[in-house]
Amino acid sequence: MEGDDVVEPSPAFRDRANCRTDPRDRFADDWPGSWAAAGDLLDWVEPYESVLAGDRPPFEWFTGGTLNACHECLDRHLAERKNHLALRWEGQLGERRSLTYLDLYHEVNAFAAALRDLGVEEGEVVTLYMPVIPELVVAMLACARLGAPHSVVFAGFSADALADRMDRADSRYLITCDGYYRRGDAINQKRRADNARLAIDHALAATVVVERLGGARLGADQHDYHALVDDHVGREIAPVARDAGDVLFLIHTSGTTGRPKSVAHTTGGYLAQVAWTARNVLDITPGDTYWCSADIGWVTGHSYIVYGPLALGTTTMLYEGTADHPEKDRIFSLIERNAVDVFYTAPTTIRSFMKWGPEYPARHDLSSLRLLGTVGKPIDPEAWHWYHDHVGGGSCPVVDTWWQTETGAILVSTLPGVDGMKPGAAGPPLPGIDAAVLAPDGTECPTGEVGTLAIRSPWPAMPRELATGTDWGSAAVSDDWQYRSGDKAVVDADGYIRVLGRADDAITVPGRRVGAAEIEGAVVGVDGVAEAAVVGVEHPTRGTAVHAYVSPEATRTADDALREAVLGAVEAAIGPMVRPERVVFTPELPKTRSGKIMRRLLKDVANGEPYGDISALRNPEVVGELESGDGVSEE
Repeated sequence: MEGDDVVEPSPAFRDRANCRTDPRDRFADDWPGSWAAAGDLLDWVEPYESVLAGDRPPFEWFTGGTLNACHECLDRHLAERKNHLALRWEGQLGERRSLTYLDLYHEVNAFAAALRDLGVEEGEVVTLYMPVIPELVVAMLACARLGAPHSVVFAGFSADALADRMDRADSRYLITCDGYYRRGDAINQKRRADNARLAIDHALAATVVVERLGGARLGADQHDYHALVDDHVGREIAPVARDAGDVLFLIHTSGTTGRPKSVAHTTGGYLAQVAWTARNVLDITPGDTYWCSADIGWVTGHSYIVYGPLALGTTTMLYEGTADHPEKDRIFSLIERNAVDVFYTAPTTIRSFMKWGPEYPARHDLSSLRLLGTVGKPIDPEAWHWYHDHVGGGSCPVVDTWWQTETGAILVSTLPGVDGMKPGAAGPPLPGIDAAVLAPDGTECPTGEVGTLAIRSPWPAMPRELATGTDWGSAAVSDDWQYRSGDKAVVDADGYIRVLGRADDAITVPGRRVGAAEIEGAVVGVDGVAEAAVVGVEHPTRGTAVHAYVSPEATRTADDALREAVLGAVEAAIGPMVRPERVVFTPELPKTRSGKIMRRLLKDVANGEPYGDISALRNPEVVGELESGDGVSEE
């Protein structure tokens, strides 16, 4: 397996890690009872009677237990940590805000009281359409306090996308923002929200608007957030006890391919597992300043910006801006200024760091960092080592985590105080997780053979749809209850899983189907290549031809020598049948705000087809460049 070199955590890290002995045997010997270790991280209003009821759907985790997620993230910390920071926020224009646990408690209670006065009741779905600002966290926790599931819609989505998600959730309440800043420009969020309100199929009961830009004009049924909070200062709302299986939030997949899917995560199992993984995989402690650079609109932000870290009583950092504005060292300057202990980001961001050059992290003192993490698409060994060496100073463990919107929490990763790391491989399944790489007939693949990553037994953070046996399609749930992730993977002799990318990203060339990630891995292994994306394009004689979009490092010239190196690397790694017909050099690849490369858009551009909604893109200007050829070099 590529990336078989093992990097061991230092003895100093092992000695102070939250998890210092391997719990896998204990979990295997006492499953599912061993998951009590996660449940016991929480305070229950009514203690649970059993860890798991049912060996077939419906699966009921922490049966009989009741709790409130807001209480777990706020109230229970006040006795010991009321004056400790809960949130650090860094705005795009250099603004800074900090809220202690007591500050956050007071604002959440005031806003929960305001929402109740507006008519929000237990079980009512509230839609949050907001950028990464403290008020978004307040709104999430206020909803949780009332027992009202929230549905966060990414702030960059269009009015139509917002309306669609509100209709599907039958949500009558909207909390939004007048606008936010992106690369220094003001974005009018309220206009999109108002357009969505006109397109929603049902009437809204109320809309709340957070003033970020200033000067927004409110309609008759629209309410100013800050005025509502001021009017309810001092009010305290008792947290509503919820059954462990009650829904905490709804979330939709990003919608980069086709119609998004709605996912409902429950209160008890979800919160227990995100707290357990935040503690044992991300090694978060209450004294840390922890930063996950994802947007809260994605599940990563729910699990590992809000609920996991706050359940542990740590300081979680929020950042409104982008990695390269106003300068390409922005992330590193914020790590230094806030003395960040644990940093969790996406491989696409790391490859952008590589493209810009090691001089940017070198400008800053990053010695506060104790642990690094990656989440999203698979990280290749070259990017792993660059991250480890130039950001982590060669001493920070790097946890390469695999999980999905559907799983709710990390399922495959090393335990940084226990396991050696294999760059390019996420790691073994976490304790209590039965993950395997399966062939099409459902049997386990031999070592080194590509198959589909599947989870063969339930886990606490599983969504309500899987827990109750709802069929998401034959690709997701099999007759003998296996969750098939849709990701291609391979496992090595030590049980380490290397994820190769989505099975539906496969490109059919004469003689075989090849995963896009496999081809891209060969391309990014070329010296001087920062990022790459490949797509299959219609071809009059071969059916499908491979087009490679390549972003060189800042110090590397996009020339014929680099093109030949790319072509040669693909041939050597996979074979001449997948040699790209075209190599397109571009300064940037089109990415969503979460950092995922939008291959669907590249394929549409290559085939000359309409590419539709690009509101999820963080760099929409690159689409015009690719179409016009400005700044682009082709074979």
